[in-house]
Amino acid sequence: MSKRAAPYFVLAVLQILGIGVAHSVEIRDVRLWSGPDHTRVVLELSGPATHNLFTLKNPDRVVVDVASATAAGNLTAPAGQGVIKQVRLAPREDGSLRLVLDLSAAVQPKSFTVEPNATYGNRLVIDLELPGEPAPVKVQHAPSAEAARDLVVAIDAGHGGDDPGAIGRNGTREKDVVLAVARALAERVGREPGMRATLIRDGDYYVPLRDRMRKARAQKADLFVSIHADSIRDRSITGSSVYILSPRGASDEASRWLAERENASDLIGGVSLDDKDDVLASVLLDLSQTASLNASLSAAELVLAELNRVGEVRKRAVQQAGFVVLKSPDIPSMLVETAYISNPTEERRLRDPRRQDQLATAIHAGIRGFFYENPPPGSRVAALVAQRNPAPDRRIVAQDGAPDVNAR
Repeated sequence: MSKRAAPYFVLAVLQILGIGVAHSVEIRDVRLWSGPDHTRVVLELSGPATHNLFTLKNPDRVVVDVASATAAGNLTAPAGQGVIKQVRLAPREDGSLRLVLDLSAAVQPKSFTVEPNATYGNRLVIDLELPGEPAPVKVQHAPSAEAARDLVVAIDAGHGGDDPGAIGRNGTREKDVVLAVARALAERVGREPGMRATLIRDGDYYVPLRDRMRKARAQKADLFVSIHADSIRDRSITGSSVYILSPRGASDEASRWLAERENASDLIGGVSLDDKDDVLASVLLDLSQTASLNASLSAAELVLAELNRVGEVRKRAVQQAGFVVLKSPDIPSMLVETAYISNPTEERRLRDPRRQDQLATAIHAGIRGFFYENPPPGSRVAALVAQRNPAPDRRIVAQDGAPDVNAR
């Protein structure tokens, strides 16, 4: 073998044996997205990369070293936002590229890599969460009554921030249209006597999936509604769909709660699991989930029927899936796929504020119908239902026409 060919032979052997050969990855862009209690940093990469993340104190910083990396020639650090005061980039002697996030407060950082999809290439995502309880979310109040509580509807606009969701042929982003529908729905719920709406996301930022559940539970939501716009390879497909949690998804979530109950501050139907034995905790959780799933199905069926009044539905029965946002064990939850954004006609309609209002009106009608058919005790809606449908006079009238004072 010639000396010139030797390096190529060694390289080939290393690749066959799976021994890593360092390849430089280029960081092409750095983007920030900030929400009330969460800031996300996304690095656009030319290929897969390994990284190391750690924090520093006095002042607070998050440092990320991306191995064998260089910055693109036109890359500039973005201006700080959210908890990030400043972003700094610098090459290191070992060939890595260091990203430093100067912070205004201590955070709990998490990082993960994402493989390419139809919209983006390889990405490194860094999530910075403020410690403690989630920040209060926007609440729209209806008039309250002294002796009864308002029902709370948590409305979740899917995706957001660096996650655009599905994108239509003409560039319509799911995250934008579902936020518009969510806001319109919140406005209608807020005008409903005895109800108020809380928006899980009220801006263009990303909320982690389990945080969406936590925000709903922090607001003591009576119903959780997640708004989306579906996409499929066949662009001729149209129609709305409504989903609730599948039995398999409920089983997986039950296992998770039972495994973590000692460390969880969450309650199941107002009852803590952390001091219960395995059998009792399992029974309590099963009862809570069963009641929640039954209520979810009832509410979802009414919403689907209302959507069928204003347009086409993809399937006339409520569907079931294991979506994470539907897994709260004590809040009835549904996910509404408003339309197929992959269909050019439905994409155009989704951009139209009049169509957004139609969808919001239909979902609101279904929600209202559910609560008026199943008014929670102690709620203002229950009081309104009682006023409209007073209990029948149960006095027993004696044969002579006078009330029987001994009747019970």
